[in-house]
Amino acid sequence: MAFPELDYRTEPIRETQADAILLALPPLEGDDSPALADWPGLRESLLAIGYTGAPAALLRVHAPESTSLPLAVVGTGADPDAAALRDAVGAAIRTLTGFATVAVAAPLADGELWTAMAEGAALGGYRFDSYKTEAPKPRASRVVVHGKAEPDAGRLAEVTATSAAVALVKDLVSIPAEWLGPADFAAKAEEAVAGLPVTVEVLDETALREGGYGGILGVGQGSDRPPRLVRLDYAPEGATRHVSLVGKGITFDTGGLSLKPAASMVGMKYDMCGAATVLAVLRAVATIGAPVKVTAWLCIADNMPSGRATRPGDVVRIADGTTVEVLNTDAEGRLVLADGLVAASREHPDLIVDVATLTGAITIALGTRHAGVMGDDAAVAEYLTAAAETGEPAWQLPLPAHMVDDLDSPIADLQNAKIGDPAGGSLFAGLFLRHFVGRTSDEADAPRIPWVHLDIAGVGMNKGGAYGFTDKGPTAATVRTLIHLIAGEATR
Repeated sequence: MAFPELDYRTEPIRETQADAILLALPPLEGDDSPALADWPGLRESLLAIGYTGAPAALLRVHAPESTSLPLAVVGTGADPDAAALRDAVGAAIRTLTGFATVAVAAPLADGELWTAMAEGAALGGYRFDSYKTEAPKPRASRVVVHGKAEPDAGRLAEVTATSAAVALVKDLVSIPAEWLGPADFAAKAEEAVAGLPVTVEVLDETALREGGYGGILGVGQGSDRPPRLVRLDYAPEGATRHVSLVGKGITFDTGGLSLKPAASMVGMKYDMCGAATVLAVLRAVATIGAPVKVTAWLCIADNMPSGRATRPGDVVRIADGTTVEVLNTDAEGRLVLADGLVAASREHPDLIVDVATLTGAITIALGTRHAGVMGDDAAVAEYLTAAAETGEPAWQLPLPAHMVDDLDSPIADLQNAKIGDPAGGSLFAGLFLRHFVGRTSDEADAPRIPWVHLDIAGVGMNKGGAYGFTDKGPTAATVRTLIHLIAGEATR
């Protein structure tokens, strides 16, 4: 895991000992702000080269009257807010290579937005320690943000913990599946929280069988690498709220006997994004020390074809006793999540959030920038508010009552897919998962536990060109929002 070390300073940036300076600036036409008075010749140099201040547009500038250091300027757009500064600085640090330490400032922006710049720098500066024999040009290993606001070590620590969570997800997703099977992933989870006040329990195939986790076992039985269910608990003293996170962890998805086409199988090592996300979020919350109990359930399996694999038409029994006819073995994520949701529900938490690269249909519906969000309206509204505040696009989708009958199987309680009918595929999956969300108490008439379902199949991996602080490859989408959401639970 590698992202820049972060620091914050209040002294003028022109006094920096960094290797290069980065300024985040809006358009300058008609702007006579005195804030640039400390940068003689900079305005003239920028206007001479046609600087527009367009968001995330980076220019190298020659301004010897202002500094002898290499100087770059990135556009923020007019009236930049936190999201604009985060994107601008992230894009600049991502593309400005060859400097070990970069000093960053936004002299025309609100000084309280320095944390957004720090976060953007850490997100854009992430780099995977890859398997290349020749290392790519290095990004900054240290970023110093300069501003006028009072230093706040707590806020900087939160930014660092959040950035580390994002980096953890990207690291795990980038590891080839040959080196990250279910047991390997479980070991990585234990390693990730070592030294933190977090307890870990790993259920192997024997414990899964004894516990009746038929969904996870059914998906994983075709592989030579048996499945795992990993439970992590962060339970600070005095916590009055409990959030359970459930993550889909398919370490490689061939589709099983409902085999994917070759092209569709490429990249399926990333089908464990959901489990990596809940692991990283719990670790960040524990690192920050938020006064909220968090439990993470990592539902991990290889979905492989073999003579042992689940066949289309087989029936599996979920941990709550529900029987499911498996019509499509490539609709496996909902089966492992079903066991995880049942396990999480048994403790009656205040909120359950499941995270999964669940359906290709979500990409058709929402594209590759918006996470699909389903669940109870009030809980979904809280998630969407947190997403807006952290700058992670998300969109609510319905759980239509008229589709509930589509879940019925002629031989079992439920079926896991609608064969031959692609309409509303993401909604069908959401309704399937809702069946396994338990009640707030053991009373028969108790309401359902507040629940949010996040389908990140479209946003979990950026297959196109880089943008803002987001590079090509795994994105760790929803990590920042979930950390922010859980921190907010402490005030409820």
